[in-house]
Amino acid sequence: MIEREIWVLAGTAASLGLIHTVIGPDHYLPFIVISRARNWTLRKTLFVSFLAGLGHILSSVVLGFVGIALGIAVARLEGVESARGEIAAWLLIGFGLAYFIWGMRRAWKGKPHTHAHLHGCDGAHEHPHSPEHGVHEHVHSHEKAEHAHLHGEEKKANITPWVLFTIFVFGPCEPLIPLVMYPAARHSTAGVALVAGAFGLATIATMLIIITAASWGARFVRLGKLERYSHALAGLMIFVSGLAVQFLGL
Repeated sequence: MIEREIWVLAGTAASLGLIHTVIGPDHYLPFIVISRARNWTLRKTLFVSFLAGLGHILSSVVLGFVGIALGIAVARLEGVESARGEIAAWLLIGFGLAYFIWGMRRAWKGKPHTHAHLHGCDGAHEHPHSPEHGVHEHVHSHEKAEHAHLHGEEKKANITPWVLFTIFVFGPCEPLIPLVMYPAARHSTAGVALVAGAFGLATIATMLIIITAASWGARFVRLGKLERYSHALAGLMIFVSGLAVQFLGL
């Protein structure tokens, strides 16, 4: 039988999970901007976000159970979580910067331009060429090579969901460890599961709700000529969110 105090603690855990997610832009901003830049479907965006959120929660739960089994004090576990937070923040900063640079390089290579062509006595004329999104108004050997090059870069960028997942696994859930230690100290396995489940459910649900709402709104945003810089802008926003986490404690 789960005691009344554990139910109160579970409610507190759910509230903290919600707040912890809302005030942490790293919980949703990377998925929103990457989804917009890479034209992911909402289903794919939510699936990637769910897996990352699950990894985020489970890593702290596993750490908490290990600490409980080994009798490690809360202060030491919180120190480990803090170190993990530092690693995750710098990984986010590094990923954002790398993605920004890749996005700028891709945008530059995808810059619309013209080619002059000679057609016998008709003289020379120009054909517009815009490799962005794989559109070719006039195909020749140079364009095919450029098109293949851009698709090669796209394949390299397909590791993006796994990078986000890895960063989230490193990311700690700071409030979770102290919450699960109380029912653990009372030898209540059901209490530990309830508290961890409430925190995890609130965290992931909040992530998915924010991402769904923002992704729906982003469909109406038109960048116009800046569209080809969408990847660079996504990287820049991830970079800034990483800085906010690292230096502002968000």
